[in-house]
Amino acid sequence: MVPKFVIEREVPGASKLTEAELREISLKSLEVLRQLGPDIQWMQSYITEDKIYCIFFAPDDKLIFEHARRGGFAANRVSAVRRMLDPANYE
Repeated sequence: MVPKFVIEREVPGASKLTEAELREISLKSLEVLRQLGPDIQWMQSYITEDKIYCIFFAPDDKLIFEHARRGGFAANRVSAVRRMLDPANYE
């Protein structure tokens, strides 16, 4: 199973980004992902006031940091998901 990572990106004013800005960022990310190949996959992102949290699959954090470097994205914290928990586990 390919490891899952949570990437914390500090982006001042993230919640105020326009749809056009989000589209531009997303298209840049997808372009870099195509360059890096099938070993890295972007699943989804969550935008808060001043941060963007992204969920990626990748074999290691080196590929996550390379994606950030090539795209010019912040990657302030990259954390490997060790376990997943949801309410279905306990119902």
